[in-house]
Amino acid sequence: MSPKQACAKNTYQVTTANLPLSCPMPEQDLWDAHPKVFLPIEKTGQAKCEYCGANYVLTDFSGASMAEAKTDVEYADGTADTPR
Repeated sequence: MSPKQACAKNTYQVTTANLPLSCPMPEQDLWDAHPKVFLPIEKTGQAKCEYCGANYVLTDFSGASMAEAKTDVEYADGTADTPR
């Protein structure tokens, strides 16, 4: 299976298996993409990449279950999700 073109869609549906979420995603071809950035989707179930404008929707989002998620990610905007 060949890599998918990075940033080719306007909206991507992702699941918790894709966390921590980055744009472009790991399975996407990176030769023509912007720098990799991590997107804070865990709190709201939605995120938008500031580089390419791609929208990401977490299809199995549950605010209650995501509150228990343990991630250790620092985002470009200075926010961080750290294990409790």
